[in-house]
Amino acid sequence: MMMSGLFRVGVWQNFFRAWRSGYSGNLEGEGFTLGGVYVIGAGRQGVLLEHREKEFGDKVSLPSVLEAVEKIKPQAS
Repeated sequence: MMMSGLFRVGVWQNFFRAWRSGYSGNLEGEGFTLGGVYVIGAGRQGVLLEHREKEFGDKVSLPSVLEAVEKIKPQAS
């Protein structure tokens, strides 16, 4: 995303949302890599949740993570 990320309205909205909520993390590092969240089930269950950031600050929904985690079935020994 590099420079185009600076011109996206959603990126600025996410920045101000984090700033207003008191985010005080470290801002060191590359800064151009988008992240993601995966919830992977046991055995052959596979991926139960996949969330890839589409723009900087795009957060995964906590209820969807909890729902996916609840679907994990223990693997028989």
